[in-house]
Amino acid sequence: MTAQAAQQDTKSEDNPLDRLSTLLRDDMVRVNEKILTHMQADVALIPQLAGYLIASGGKRIRPLLTLAATMLSGGDMNRAYGLAASVEFIHTATLLHDDVVDGSLARRGKDTANLVFGNQASVLVGDFLFSRAFQLMVKDGSLEILRILSDASAIISQGEVKQLATTNNLQTTMNDYIEVISAKTAALFAAACEIGPVIAGQDLSAQIALRDYGLNLGIAFQIADDVLDYNADQKKLGKTIGDDFREGKMTAPILLALENATPPERSFWQRTIGQKQQNDDDLMQAMEILERHNALHKGLEMARTYGKKSVTALHNIKGGTQNEPLAAALSGLVEFSINRGY
Repeated sequence: MTAQAAQQDTKSEDNPLDRLSTLLRDDMVRVNEKILTHMQADVALIPQLAGYLIASGGKRIRPLLTLAATMLSGGDMNRAYGLAASVEFIHTATLLHDDVVDGSLARRGKDTANLVFGNQASVLVGDFLFSRAFQLMVKDGSLEILRILSDASAIISQGEVKQLATTNNLQTTMNDYIEVISAKTAALFAAACEIGPVIAGQDLSAQIALRDYGLNLGIAFQIADDVLDYNADQKKLGKTIGDDFREGKMTAPILLALENATPPERSFWQRTIGQKQQNDDDLMQAMEILERHNALHKGLEMARTYGKKSVTALHNIKGGTQNEPLAAALSGLVEFSINRGY
């Protein structure tokens, strides 16, 4: 089975993300109400721009993780609603900022907010959503949760800056790459999960188990996302295929292909990535090189290694869990995140 076939062989009726969404449907309604309420502002452009991105869909994985971790831990779901909204605001703010930094043109099958509203508005509304996220944390009143989410926000920013430093840099190592995605993607997955047992007043072992579940899930998710950039159905993915290549991002597929690159292949990467000299045929040639080195398949195998760590962490919750359907959906979410086609 090819890497593309493996990722897209996920039947909608047996989709763990859909199962998780179904289990938490009523709770997500409450979260969405919080999101709609707290993205309002006196300046009309703010809810207009924020709503443009939020209403465009998305998987809502991060707030779902907060809800699931809280329910799994026996916590107060009323507290979880505001904090799940806070997590989604942080995520949305980072998307707005990322699209400006990357100069992206499409997200979730639509023009990016910066293309529609401009870079300045996107950056400022992203700042507004960060502020709203912290207001919701303060309203909750837990200093521990404030610490977890503020630490995650700082780590995300550091990850984005490190990615800038590795862009177009062929000296980037696989360790550098894992550090980048651990920070810019997995940190929020981890925090979204960790606040669940804090809401429930669980001990540190429960926090660590769910944090490790989220961290490794986030790493696996991002590796799979980086593979998708080279082999996904563009309509399903909702953004332009090959953006990472055009932007010179040193992601797992390129790093894996570089490990045993021939001199002509290394020259190709040096020209297209290192020197930013690309023509219309280069993306196709890049994909041929990745295929030659089985880099996309190897990338998914890397993702599965982290996926196994995620499932192990879930099983390490002290005393197990009484909510087997929810635990099963969280376990299945790991494989779905790796094999998804979008």
